[in-house]
Amino acid sequence: MLPLVLYDTLSELPGKNWSPSTAKPRFVLSYKDLPFVTLWVEYSDIPIAMKAIGAKPNKRRDGSDMYTVPVLSDPNTGALITDSLEIASYLEKTYPEKPILLDNSEPLIRALGSAIAGFIRPAMKSVFARTTEILSPASAKFFIGSHSADAPLPWDASYDEDWDLLEKGYNIAYEWYQKTEGKWAMGDTFSYADIFVACSLLWYKRVLKEDEWVRISSWNGGKWAQVLADVEKECKLT
Repeated sequence: MLPLVLYDTLSELPGKNWSPSTAKPRFVLSYKDLPFVTLWVEYSDIPIAMKAIGAKPNKRRDGSDMYTVPVLSDPNTGALITDSLEIASYLEKTYPEKPILLDNSEPLIRALGSAIAGFIRPAMKSVFARTTEILSPASAKFFIGSHSADAPLPWDASYDEDWDLLEKGYNIAYEWYQKTEGKWAMGDTFSYADIFVACSLLWYKRVLKEDEWVRISSWNGGKWAQVLADVEKECKLT
């Protein structure tokens, strides 16, 4: 089997990775024990690089094209897939061993994603501000341009109201977890829902200052640091 190719976007951090979107297929590939290599792309170069390989663009809210990563290339089938959930769906159908989209749960995962995005988006200015600090100058400028519509400038990592909103959002998520019987988001069975939650947490851990991550880690009795640790262990990424 030839290694699959994951297009990811780099940072100036050790290990390069930071994006929650590209972390999702990385976790899935590792969980499924599929061989893959990573091709790193500067954030500011994503549109040019993805057009060059023929990747399909996503759509902005206004309907215009937007080139993004992750993109997955599978030399074993010739497939080229854009979008983290589309990649997960493709991997599930093509390599069904160790399933992560259980019992036709894809619509539920999409609903969960929309709900989580809805309650954390208002709190993203602080995290976005920190993200620009770990990118190259050109990529930081491009990141600001591509995200300022969702989170209007100025961005400041010290906004207390952002932290309050983020904590309230995770309180809602905690209540949802409390309703499940078992270790994981869908009970006793590990699924893509757990990967989805963990990848946002990994983003925070990677880009925030240590004391800021400690603050998030303390919420809900340490629930979120534990979720991230459990998912990383399950996906053999510790």
